[in-house]
Amino acid sequence: MSILIEIIQGLGSIAIGVINVYIWVVIIAALLSFVNPDPFNPIVQFLYRVTNPAYALVRRYIKTNFNGLDLAPLVIVIGLEIVIVLLSSLLHAL
Repeated sequence: MSILIEIIQGLGSIAIGVINVYIWVVIIAALLSFVNPDPFNPIVQFLYRVTNPAYALVRRYIKTNFNGLDLAPLVIVIGLEIVIVLLSSLLHAL
């Protein structure tokens, strides 16, 4: 039974790592929106393709535009950090 717990903890650690990478992608995409990058750059296109569905989901339920400043990335980062805390506490409880 302990090998199953170790497998679950390992998969949970991988999930936490993937969430952390996505948080950094959201932060980088938000910072890029301030400098108005070239929209034909493949890296910029990738970042927008990866983050726009999450932005659209948040914008559908929460008003995130305050005086021209979009707070959707902040809401996403805070939500994902909460998921990380909950997931890590569940993994440590095993």
